[in-house]
Amino acid sequence: MPIDTDELRARRWPVSKAAEYAARCAALRGCNYIPRNCINPTQMWQELDRQVIDQELGWAAAIGLNSLRVFLQYLVYEAHPQGLLDRMEAFLDIAGSHGLSTMFVLMDDCWGPEPMLGKQPLPIPGVHNSGWTMSPGVTRRRPEHWPGLERYVRDVLRRFARDERVIAWDLYNEAEGKSRPLVEAAFAWAREVAPSQPLLTCWHAEDLVDIMTFHCYEDPAKPEVARELERLLLTGRPVVCTECLARTMGNTLERFLPVYAKARVGWYVWGLVSGATQTRFPWNWPAGGPEPYVWFHDLLYPDGMPYRQAEVDLIRSYAATGARGENGPGGWDR
Repeated sequence: MPIDTDELRARRWPVSKAAEYAARCAALRGCNYIPRNCINPTQMWQELDRQVIDQELGWAAAIGLNSLRVFLQYLVYEAHPQGLLDRMEAFLDIAGSHGLSTMFVLMDDCWGPEPMLGKQPLPIPGVHNSGWTMSPGVTRRRPEHWPGLERYVRDVLRRFARDERVIAWDLYNEAEGKSRPLVEAAFAWAREVAPSQPLLTCWHAEDLVDIMTFHCYEDPAKPEVARELERLLLTGRPVVCTECLARTMGNTLERFLPVYAKARVGWYVWGLVSGATQTRFPWNWPAGGPEPYVWFHDLLYPDGMPYRQAEVDLIRSYAATGARGENGPGGWDR
């Protein structure tokens, strides 16, 4: 059935509803989360190592974070729908026990084009995100696979549509331009469920989202970066940076946290604990290359110690003033 884009635009939340929702939420200080022993979301959701996750989310709460952005993998659902839903419930139990909300990402066009089930590859030394794969992948985003994707979106959202531990649904991360039809379809399926949480996506769908989101791995002082943030703020909708932190590119916590605090923009750094994704290495680092002198992403060593204590102290300083329901630093409410 053809997607009526005009109807989709009409069904997005009014600005007033989005602002009211954001005002009820804690000021967002988050990270893109995957356990240190998992190379990609497939491995995470096939295994769900509860002990490691519980330990790491305790560390996240201790350094002042209060939210997580977590990628799902469609193939895990396709193989065992109930199994994925039950593991999501278990994850939310752990995150909630540490006072952390969760934003789930259902689809993703980044990195490896074809995910696979079963044993995942070992990290390639020195390579950033060497084993990360798309969801659902190039093959399964073709129209003949959309009935399965529709069941996936509907089942996941129905299960948690009124769950206060889920703060938002990021339906599609960094969609390629040619994925716009699937992005629209995902919004249509999600709107039919009518969850209590807002629907988001980054790239190619600003006309459909309830909350404005963006990714920024550049120095926030750059004029073009500042102009882009101002453009988003002028929409009147709450704004969240769902990916940030690239130290070697000038995107440091010391530089962007004051900017986001002043603009009341929520944020999620990439990522929490340095591990199998190897995102401490910059993009395009040579395979087998030496450890980077300055980490690209990530906040903590595998034993939970901060990479930079000053960064943790800065996050905690914003946590001290960004309480629930207040328009404090680091919030996403306007």
